[in-house]
Amino acid sequence: MPVYAQIANELRQNINQGVYQVGDKLPTENQLSEHFSVNRHTVRRAIALLKSEGLLRVDQGRGTFVAGIPIRYPIGKRVRYNATMTEQGLEMSFQLLQAIEIPASLVVANNLKVSCGDKVALIERLTFVDDQPISISTGHFPLSYFPNILSFQHKMWSISQLLREVYGCDHIRQSTRVSARVVRPQDARLLRLPLNHPILLAESINVDQDGRIIEYGITRFRGDRMELVFENELLDTLNSKRSSKL
Repeated sequence: MPVYAQIANELRQNINQGVYQVGDKLPTENQLSEHFSVNRHTVRRAIALLKSEGLLRVDQGRGTFVAGIPIRYPIGKRVRYNATMTEQGLEMSFQLLQAIEIPASLVVANNLKVSCGDKVALIERLTFVDDQPISISTGHFPLSYFPNILSFQHKMWSISQLLREVYGCDHIRQSTRVSARVVRPQDARLLRLPLNHPILLAESINVDQDGRIIEYGITRFRGDRMELVFENELLDTLNSKRSSKL
């Protein structure tokens, strides 16, 4: 068995036995190199193997940590980001990156079904779960529907809650397209990821209860922390009806 695999086995065993617990920081590469009497390249291969298994995560500039269970985010009919995290016992917080008025680009206009150059609100936020960054969301909202949306304090609001309580709008997912890509430098810094690390990219078009398009959103998720689950709402409805007949 290669030396790096032997090191990975010992670290894996330490994690499984609770020597290193979820959230714990591992010793540095230099410390592990000295402990196992190997070079840093061998240690990196062992860490890379455990990262691929989901046991470790690397936060840029902070070190290597024992990873927790992936955070489950269902992609269903309604946008329920905050509620989903709360249901899993996770504590969410936000950092507002920008909230500005911009002219709609061709891509934004096509997705919002507005004219190119129309005024839209761009709201971008960094989301933390248990003080760890997990996603960056960029939402585009037509100002013709929400003329004063930029006046609200978005750091403390759920966007869905804001739309519901202030504008009387439901926040319904019309479509979501998910792809993988390499993280960009600015996002890598905010998400505490190394350059060239893979992330999940979700592009969503959301509508209100009348079918009007109210948001074109782009969310970049840490691929090592998030698990996107596509749900069939029809099956949930059928199961609910069956249960009510019992």
